Order: sequence, then C-alpha cells, then structure tokens
Amino acid sequence: MSSDALSNLMSENRRFEPPAEFAAAANAQADLYDHAAKDRLAFWAEQADALSWEQKWDTVLDWSGAPVAKWFVGGKLNVAYNCVDRHVEAGHGSQVAFHWEGEPGDTRTITYSDLQREVSKAANALIALGVKTGDRVCIYMPMIPETVVAMLACARIGAPHSVVFGGFSADALASRVQDADARVIITADGGYRRGAPAVLKPAVDEAVAKCPDVRNVLVVRRTGQDVAWTEGRDVWWHDVVDSASDQHTPEAFDSEHPLYLLYTSGTTGKPKGILHTTGGYLTQCAYTHKYVFDIKPESDVYWCTADVGWVTGHSYIVYGPLANRATSVMYEGTPDTPHQGRWWEVAEKYGVTILYTAPTAIRTFMKWGDDIPAKFDLSKIRLLGSVGENINPEAWIWYRRVIGGDKAPIVDTWWQTETGAIMISPLPGVTATKPGSAMRPLPGIGADVVDDNAKPVPNGHGGYMVLTEPWPSMLRGIWGDPERFKETYWSRFEGLYFAGDGAKKDDDGDVWLLGRVDDVMNVSGHRISTTEVESALVSHEKVAEAAVVGATDATTGQGIVAFVILRSSAGDGGADVVAELRAHVAKEIGPIAKPRQIMVVPELPKTRSGKIMRRLLRDVAENRDIGDVTTLADSSVMNLISEKLPSAASED
Repeated sequence: MSSDALSNLMSENRRFEPPAEFAAAANAQADLYDHAAKDRLAFWAEQADALSWEQKWDTVLDWSGAPVAKWFVGGKLNVAYNCVDRHVEAGHGSQVAFHWEGEPGDTRTITYSDLQREVSKAANALIALGVKTGDRVCIYMPMIPETVVAMLACARIGAPHSVVFGGFSADALASRVQDADARVIITADGGYRRGAPAVLKPAVDEAVAKCPDVRNVLVVRRTGQDVAWTEGRDVWWHDVVDSASDQHTPEAFDSEHPLYLLYTSGTTGKPKGILHTTGGYLTQCAYTHKYVFDIKPESDVYWCTADVGWVTGHSYIVYGPLANRATSVMYEGTPDTPHQGRWWEVAEKYGVTILYTAPTAIRTFMKWGDDIPAKFDLSKIRLLGSVGENINPEAWIWYRRVIGGDKAPIVDTWWQTETGAIMISPLPGVTATKPGSAMRPLPGIGADVVDDNAKPVPNGHGGYMVLTEPWPSMLRGIWGDPERFKETYWSRFEGLYFAGDGAKKDDDGDVWLLGRVDDVMNVSGHRISTTEVESALVSHEKVAEAAVVGATDATTGQGIVAFVILRSSAGDGGADVVAELRAHVAKEIGPIAKPRQIMVVPELPKTRSGKIMRRLLRDVAENRDIGDVTTLADSSVMNLISEKLPSAASED
C-alpha cells in the first residue's frame, strides 16, 4: 500500500502573477496573512467591526462547548439592517443593489432604497401571518427578486429561513419542511426555465398534504399560470405584501441567533439541516467577499451565477454582497436560453466586472466553443471566480483566456455548505496562481492536509483536507441532531473538522483539492483521485468533459473506468481515439493511472446543481442495475449512456 493517504501524481508548472495595476489597488495586501497570524482572534474582531452592531460583544470566541462554537458572544445585530438599511442611512439609497434579468428578457432594477421598502413590507406581512422570532419559514422559489426579499424579511424579524432549491421534488420539499417544522412556505406560481414557464405551486400543494402544520402558503405571481388554491391557507404576495406598511424597525438579535437552515444530502438518505447563525456568519461572508473578490462598491458590477437554493447563493448573492454594498446581477434562467451566448449577453449589457461561477458551467462553455463568447464585449471583466468543485487546469486556462481576456486573475475557492463561507482561495492582488489550485487558506483560517494518523503531510504528498481552528461562519450543528453533527464531521480525526475531501500539497505547499474521498480509487495499492485522471483526460484537445470511477478488478483491486464527452471536432470516438486517450493519461500521470476502459458518451449524469453522479456511473462500470435517478437534472441521460455502451468500451 502506498504510504500516502492519496497518491500525488499530476504536476502543474504554470504560474500567473497578479497584474501590477490590479495588485496596486487591491483590497488585500500581502501583510494580511501576517496580521491574521499574529493574533487570530483580534483579526476576526477587526473584521466584525466592519459590521454595524447594536451591542458590542464581550468575547470573540467561546470554544468551551466544542465542537459547537460561539462567536462574538454577547453581541447583538440585525442582518437585514447590515445588508440594507445602513447603506440607505449612509446616503447610498439610490445605488443599484440588483440588476435583475428574467429569462424571457424582462428586467427590474432594484436600488438599496427599493430593497429597504420591499423587505420592510415583507417583514410586516410575515408578522401579520403570525410569524414570530424563532419560527422557521420555508422558501421554495425561482431566481426572482422576491426570493432575496423573502430571505431578508425573515432575517429582519429573526425567523430562520430554510431555502429549498426550486428544482427539488415535492417529496424532497416535504421532508425539509417536516424536519424544520416550518409553518409558512413562500413560493411562486412558477418560474421560467429553458424558454417555458415551469410550475412550483403544485409541488408545494403536494408537499403540504404531508405537512399538516403548515398554516400559510405565500405565493408570488411570476408566470401567471393557473394554480390550485386553498382558501384560508394560500395567500397572494401582491395582496398581503404590496399592501403592507413600508416602515419597519429591525430588532437586534443575539450573535448566535439562528439565521438559516440549509439542507444538504446525507449518506443515510436523510437530509442534514445545516444550521448557520448570525454574527459570525455575516462577518466571514462580508470579509471573504471583500477580499477574495476585491469588491469596489462604487465601480464594480458583480455576478454570482449560483441559485439561491445553494449555499453559494446565500453567502455570495445575498448576505456577503449586500453587507458590502455591492451592485449585483441576478439572472433567472439557464445559460443556453434563448441562445448559448445568453450569459455573455447579460455580462455585456450590465458591464459585469466580477464573475463567479462553477467549473461545470465553464466546461460546458468550452464544449460550445470559443466563438460564442467572442461575439460579446467582456472587456470590463477584471476578476473571475470558480466554486462548487475543483476546477481542472485546462478549464481554468480557458476561463482566463476566453472570458478573462488573458488578464483577469482567477480565484478558485474551496468551501462547503457547512463552512458557510470561503476557506481556501487565492487573494487576487497577492497570490501568484496555479491553474487548478485553490492555493492557501485565507488569513484567519486554520486548514491543513493530514494523513490517516492526523499528521500533516509533507509538501508533495496527499491526504485529507481538515480544518484545524474554529472559524466564524462555521455550522453550529445539524438541526435537531447534535450526535449526527459530531459523528459526521468530528469523529474521523480528534479535534479536527474533517470536510470529507481529499487534497494534496504540491512542492510549494499549495493546496489542490481532489474531490470527495469517496471518489478515490485504489489501483494496485495506489490511492488515486478521480479528479486527477479527469484532469488529464480533459487536457487532451479532443475531450470536452470527463468523469472517472473505480470498478472492481480481480487483478488490481480497482480498475479505472472513464466516461468522456468528445469535442465535435474529434469525430466518432472510435478505437483509435480511445487508444490515444489512454496513452495520453499514461503520459500525463503515469502507467498506473491508465484507464482500463474508456466509454465515449453523449452526456454525463448530473444533479440539478451540476455535480456528476459518479454512483450511477459505477453502476454502469460494474454492470449493475442503475440506481435511483430522481435527483438528476435529466434522467434520460442514463438511457443515452446505456445505448452507447456496446460500441464505446475498449480495454486491453
């Protein structure tokens, strides 16, 4: 067995220094690391001071109840006040908070003054519906401004929100409503997706049939579709919010008051309700947004392309940007509706300067071709961000070259629903970046890569990504299940938070994320990350996208099986192409990583958030019946893969 927890096979030698002009004006300077290291808690207190507190804290960190932390103990503040009212009071009410673009092309411009009025009215409407401090409110919405207003209204009155992604089924919604014991659901008749109205209200009706404690369903009219109506329970947003007073005085809540629950899938099948609280969460969201994205409120137009149903939408569409008085773009629809240049059309229209998106989207745009973004003026983009999974070096290079004009720094960010905010990332004015590396923990963050015995691995070796110190935006537990919280995150390594991800340190000590440790293959005693083999495949000019799994092998323990989507220029993907790709991986990584089998497929199975479902690919690789496909964005993909199999396989 290899002595490494994970074999460290691929190398990357390209370096990109920050442009001198960018570095000179950057929010973060190199001394930020030294400043944080000198007195970590004093550093975090300084970051918290950037917020508006009604009552100052007594203690920066109480870790006596580990693994549950308390940050800024004794302090009181209101999140909505920090995100909206204080900017209006400071004279910035006319600044645009959101340029909103609907998929059909309808638009709305929402200033900070507009946002203050709408959030106040929504807060008053929720109070009129009987929502009290501490009550949970479920939000199941499309990407429309009312979604942000609903979240902020809940924060304003101290009612923790639970946002459920609008693509989830009625059953998934019901389980989350039941677990949170939510009494009010905020939804819409529907939203626009791929050029047509998609319904939401029917799923809510189906879910509520299993949730008898839900008192009210508050419905935004977005598409105008006919929806079933239950008198006394269902209420229109325009009836109760539009008529409410736009005057509301926010109440300050304890720093540890619950702000929201966000459910993430669990290995047991029961979703985990990740709990985030108020002061520490907002502090780290604002800090990371300011320095990682180098935000300049007077001049930047910032666009995070995530959905608010995911943590990225919470932290980097709503709370971080609004706390920093950013002007943001919010887009309702899909990247290819009504054409494949829609994102770049939006970026040109609003003069986007900072773009934050996922590697899945970047690889899709690569597949579509350079000529599509080339039709639009993207010259104002000065910074690019990546989130959601590790980005392979070739996608990183394409992103920089085609979207960033070969000049915009890229911040490849690592964090999770559980961490609440970015943990590892380059600082764009400071860090010389490497394609595919998240680089170093941010100032104030304790993180390391350890072996099976919790010992830090030396440079040039791989292991497990852990967090070594409590951080302000950390989860405060799993809703209603403290034992599961300890077992899931704190039992693998004593005193360390284990994120579930593999990572390696390169020879300089910079961090490369390798995906979930579940996605590690044991090939002849070498533990090889699927990520490295996928990166090698995608670095070949004929490959647009790749997914790799390990399949049982009588000789090597596991054999590497790859599923690849070819670029249109690559032809039919016959035996010659497969042989070429196997040889390419052997050259890039080594013979140990040469795939046993490569299957050329038309699509890959992905969830609605863009994650590849390797579990289903393992079923294919091991000739098993295909498992549950209900979480896929398009369940027909597995049929397409199965149809291709007889002609696609090639092995020695």
